[in-house]
Amino acid sequence: MHTTIGSFDPSRRGRLISALLFAFFMIVGSVAVRAQQAGGPETKVQQAGSPKTPDPCGKGHEFASTDCTLTWHGITVYGAYDIGFGWVSHGLPVNGYNYEGESLVNRNGYQHRFLVAPNNLQQTGFGIRGKEQFLPGWFVVFNASSGINPNSGLLANASKTDIVNNGLPRESYSMAIDGARAGQVFNDEYYGGVSSTIFGTVTFGRQRSLGTDVMLLTDPAGGSYAFSYIGYNGTMSGGGDTEDSRWDDAIKYRLVHGPVHLAAMYKFADGNGGCYSASSTWTAANCTPETAHNNAYGGDLGGVLGKFLVDAVYQHYNQAISVLNPLLGPQSLAAPYQSTTNSINTHPITGANLISPDDTVYGIVTDNNAIMGAGKYNGELFKFYAGFEYIWQNNPHNPLGVGASDQGGYFMSGVEDNNLDSEKILRVWWTGVKYAYDSKTDITFAWYEQLQNNFRVPQTCSVEAGFRASCAGALNEGSLYADHHFTKRFDGFAGLAYSFVYGGAAIAIPHGPGVPYLHNSNFAPTVGGRFTF
Repeated sequence: MHTTIGSFDPSRRGRLISALLFAFFMIVGSVAVRAQQAGGPETKVQQAGSPKTPDPCGKGHEFASTDCTLTWHGITVYGAYDIGFGWVSHGLPVNGYNYEGESLVNRNGYQHRFLVAPNNLQQTGFGIRGKEQFLPGWFVVFNASSGINPNSGLLANASKTDIVNNGLPRESYSMAIDGARAGQVFNDEYYGGVSSTIFGTVTFGRQRSLGTDVMLLTDPAGGSYAFSYIGYNGTMSGGGDTEDSRWDDAIKYRLVHGPVHLAAMYKFADGNGGCYSASSTWTAANCTPETAHNNAYGGDLGGVLGKFLVDAVYQHYNQAISVLNPLLGPQSLAAPYQSTTNSINTHPITGANLISPDDTVYGIVTDNNAIMGAGKYNGELFKFYAGFEYIWQNNPHNPLGVGASDQGGYFMSGVEDNNLDSEKILRVWWTGVKYAYDSKTDITFAWYEQLQNNFRVPQTCSVEAGFRASCAGALNEGSLYADHHFTKRFDGFAGLAYSFVYGGAAIAIPHGPGVPYLHNSNFAPTVGGRFTF
């Protein structure tokens, strides 16, 4: 068992890493452009004896006026900067680690406020990818990318948004979220592999889940944090939990054959399982060390027929972790000790804490399955999108214990393995349309809904009986926005999103007596700009 938790400086370390990443990518990009201007190697892999193709980024003005790539020797530097200004009807003080903004209804949001809105249409960040031929038809491929918060300069870090609020009273919270980016140097993707023009592509490392891949293609808002529920909250793309929208230590295979494409993905178990006990009186001396069983697997089958694209995805994830709230503490009307059961400490550890609660999170653990079908129609003036996912979750077959590792090198000092009274079922659907007003302007409307069943035992849910997070309920979001491209690289946008929850989905802390959201809705207009390269 780990007895100490590493230190994560909330400002200096994050800003230093962000600055180093920015400097590295800009230097590589500058070298690429200068090499191309001097007649350096071409950006595309040349077949033996084939004529060379001029690189469209061979001159500086072409970089500014076109969407050419910064590529040299098969290595491409890319990135985006997206920032805006918004207003929310029920928000929270800004948290510099929060990379998703505040457009979605939040369990702790309590006041209307103006704010600088980060990453509205796209995650701000930088990346470097490569594809270099080593034999005819065979290539080495790699990708490393990371997201930052454009208004704070910190690495995107959902876990830290909760950690900085640990122990505070609810009315003192800043914005806290859950997500797959947890302050890793490469918090988006970090993988390498081999690609064949005939046999497909195999890669290994940290990679987007198959659900995330399909979501980005079939979401009318393209995964936008400001205007898309399934982009803001990765429950759908992660197959049940937003932290699983990216898989560490995963192997992915992709193959395209004519109009048909398929993919398969497997994640190897990693990390530490912590120390677990089902006893109501337990100590660090009598709990049982657990082994991590957080492997996952999935498959995708799809195709393109004319202007139609369709995909079907299945995903399974063991010991999936959800971080809903900051740890409770002396100021939050709960005892400051750790628990195996829930955040109101029904099974506290007796004696000293198993691990230090500093820089730790509280997690709910489930085994998840999900089946998704999605598609789009790619017309000239109108593009139509629709999708549906069925998710079923159960308490984990193999429990995690206090001290288990979560993403990004963090640990859990509170773990809940029996959150579900019975099987929880989520149904997520979405639809929308994108209209090309002219060659530079798109107008997008989208609607999203997530429904949950009544998995409470006994199934008694009413205003009189009191609602719990295990009661049936739903979250809805609708959005409308316009996006105008001033150039190939720079666009401006303006729009609004409205979201609301009801029933069991409107319970903020998932335990009796059922602490509700402070406000059940949020209205969020946003305006901003984005630069990509």
